[in-house]
Amino acid sequence: MMNSLPEEIEAYRDRLWRRESVAQVENAFEAEKFIEHVGFAQAMTDSRRPCPSLYVAVCGRRDAHMPRNVQKDAESSLTWRLKDEVMRRGRVYYAKLARGRAMFVATRLVPYFNALWGVPRRKEAEVLSANARAVLKILRREWEMATGDLREASGITDRAKFTRALDELQRTLKVVPGEALYEPWFTYIWTLSESRFAVELNIKTKREVALREVARAYLDCAGLTLRGELAKASGLSRTEAGLGNRALVEEGYAARIETGVYCLKDLDKRITKQS
Repeated sequence: MMNSLPEEIEAYRDRLWRRESVAQVENAFEAEKFIEHVGFAQAMTDSRRPCPSLYVAVCGRRDAHMPRNVQKDAESSLTWRLKDEVMRRGRVYYAKLARGRAMFVATRLVPYFNALWGVPRRKEAEVLSANARAVLKILRREWEMATGDLREASGITDRAKFTRALDELQRTLKVVPGEALYEPWFTYIWTLSESRFAVELNIKTKREVALREVARAYLDCAGLTLRGELAKASGLSRTEAGLGNRALVEEGYAARIETGVYCLKDLDKRITKQS
């Protein structure tokens, strides 16, 4: 059973995940380019999670570990600033998505993430909680609001319940943080996802297609996936991740090495091209 990655796969990921000092991300433009290239990436996770990460790309090394004191660490501070700038620019999707993870998604993949986790407007009453609907109602009227103002206007006085409502709306691709302000105190400015990504969110696609395309995006930048890697990276269940990978095998895009292990059919050519 394959439990670790061959060195050639690690090297392949080094180049695509920007785990090299010569390719590390240093500004918002490079961050957006990186996200569009890999398809989706987590924000502040380190090398212990098998997925593209803005933090790791800023560090530019394979073994990047988040320090205990992030406030005094130059790399994590730069990552946080770039996260804020990319979020404000709105050229890629950013929110807490599946399993509450802060993730960036390239615009081309937004329709697929919406097909997997989004909630159609006609189903909001039966799927979303009452608190989430209350927050959403306010934002549909005002379009954007700071955290404190939104909590007050929604009538949800309990901070924990309000935070859960916002997380629910982010997870279902209804709401995104549009900007982070630090003066006179820290707050997010919240806005409707459709205000920034109306075209992408209006594209309809089948769930099985979405599973295949999310799996394709990950395999393209990972080269080979071990058991459970796609689920950890994307937030999919292992069953759904398996369906996506098997669809790529049926298409002839990927090959199954063993149970739960898949690689690109043209992996050797891609590695050769990188050299």
